Amino acid sequence: MSLNTTETANNTWNEESATQWFDKREWKKGLSLEPHQTVNAVTFAEQYHKNKSVWDKSFEFLKNSLETKEPGKYEIDGDNAYAIITEAPSKTPEIARWEAHEKYIDIQYVIKGEEKIGVTPLSNATVTKSYDEANDYANYEADGELYTAKPGVFFLFFPEDVHRPNILVEGFEIVKKVVIKVRMAG
Repeated sequence: MSLNTTETANNTWNEESATQWFDKREWKKGLSLEPHQTVNAVTFAEQYHKNKSVWDKSFEFLKNSLETKEPGKYEIDGDNAYAIITEAPSKTPEIARWEAHEKYIDIQYVIKGEEKIGVTPLSNATVTKSYDEANDYANYEADGELYTAKPGVFFLFFPEDVHRPNILVEGFEIVKKVVIKVRMAG
């Protein structure tokens, strides 16, 4: 089956059309990194096609020599997309918190080191700290799957994805990481 051009033009995707588009990997435009298995292909397809130029700029940023970039904030496309590079200690599971965002999508990528990241649907989480609009996050209590984040694979977290990043992996106390914030398209 080929993608229906009306469907993609109207940004209405279903599991089949989104998975077909996602699996073609044309959106990577030469990016060597791979998306993590938890990426929601339908939401990604919708958001990518509503804001293609911002996503392309964000993936282009990931092609840069991130290993040599200093920690800090980097503009990608004004308030539509920016990157934050950190090189900091990971957290013990007791300190790492579940979070989700409403205004921005997270592209999270471990440049150097390893960390665990928890992932669960928003429907499986209970709010523990109400949404802070100024800082675009809420905290949750939840149970979810833990995955190891390491170089070569990036995670995408949409508003419906509660995530718990920065969890310590023994032997990787300091992790260099980039989080690209991509504004949600309406």
